[in-house]
Amino acid sequence: MGRKQEEFDKQQKEQEEIQRVKIPRGKEIIGILETRLGASRMRVKCFDGKTRICRIPGRMKRKLWVAEGDFLLIEPWELGGDEKGDVIFKYKPSQVAWMKRRGVIKETVAADEF
Repeated sequence: MGRKQEEFDKQQKEQEEIQRVKIPRGKEIIGILETRLGASRMRVKCFDGKTRICRIPGRMKRKLWVAEGDFLLIEPWELGGDEKGDVIFKYKPSQVAWMKRRGVIKETVAADEF
């Protein structure tokens, strides 16, 4: 690896650590992606104990790439909110670690239940 590549990697790490973390507000809930169902739909196990079929809204389809086990910010629908919702945001591993340290995500819930 060249010197410029090492500098670039170092800058990327610093930027990841500095980013702000979106915390759930109002009706928003944090969840973990269980399975992809196709056509931008997925099954998400939310921290309120419900499993929802969620979709990625059209404005975010090409920007948001998700995989099983990712932590997501979900906004339940007004009609059928216990069964369906929209994906608002995908958390990075450093953001998940920060939320665990702050107590936003309880580590026992994240490890045992999912």
